[in-house]
Amino acid sequence: MKTIPTPQFDILIPDHAGMCFGVKKAITAAEKLLSREPATILGQLAHNPTVQSRLARKGAKIGSLENLQAATKQVVITAHGASDRDRENWKASGYQVLDTTCPLVHLAHRKLAELVSQGYHPVIIGKSGHVEVRGLMGDFPGASVILNPKEISKLPVKEKFGVISQTTQPIDYVRSLVSEIQRQRSGVEVVFQDTVCQPTKDRQKALVELSKAADLILAIGGKNSNNTAQLARTARGLGCPAYHIESAGEIQPEWLHGVQKLGITAGTSTLDESMNQVIDSLLEGAFSSCAEEESLVSHG
Repeated sequence: MKTIPTPQFDILIPDHAGMCFGVKKAITAAEKLLSREPATILGQLAHNPTVQSRLARKGAKIGSLENLQAATKQVVITAHGASDRDRENWKASGYQVLDTTCPLVHLAHRKLAELVSQGYHPVIIGKSGHVEVRGLMGDFPGASVILNPKEISKLPVKEKFGVISQTTQPIDYVRSLVSEIQRQRSGVEVVFQDTVCQPTKDRQKALVELSKAADLILAIGGKNSNNTAQLARTARGLGCPAYHIESAGEIQPEWLHGVQKLGITAGTSTLDESMNQVIDSLLEGAFSSCAEEESLVSHG
């Protein structure tokens, strides 16, 4: 863990934070394509407004994976992945497809297919409607999606459940939910394939240590970034106050009052420049004078 001292507090930065290799690879591939010709991104390449703006400046159009129409000949499948069916439909419609799916999302698809081929009813632990989960369900529309113990009762009556997870879910929570499935369906064979990606595990593990050391944590990432939201939620569950922000402009001076150790982390779709922008604002003391004024008012 790195410590950066400031006159107001120490900034703590864990060893694992920010953009993962899968998202970096997707951005690099998309930008390389856009340097040659226009292309349509089928959704959000990464759940990060800065990434979206950067790609737009390079000429990227935005389309929908489900709508087989695009303004350009080249289309890009996002890092979150897609079903084989959608991928082939785009190719069959005459488009050239650049697939930037994260390799670890591809692995989740393969694990799910293996379980189905072995006769297990597919169960996905994840956020219903999330683009990654939609992709996982695309080739197996009969799959069940759950995210909390209450939803286990909605699972169909089957002899065998094959369980995988959305890659950005907290692994400890996923394991606890698998155990709860086994408890509630004691007569059912439950097989779990761990598909939570290593970058997510690394960031969650680092967050545990950060939560022990910090008085407050700022988790930086797009508001629709599931793994950034999970970082903030996990920190609060561990007893450390935390806020999910996209930029320094969202920081409220009162949050920092009395803070001596400020933890900074970021989701796997967050650019280094977004983290650095927040850290630079804190180093410049952009919030210290306001916090001091509020302290004087509250004690006046």
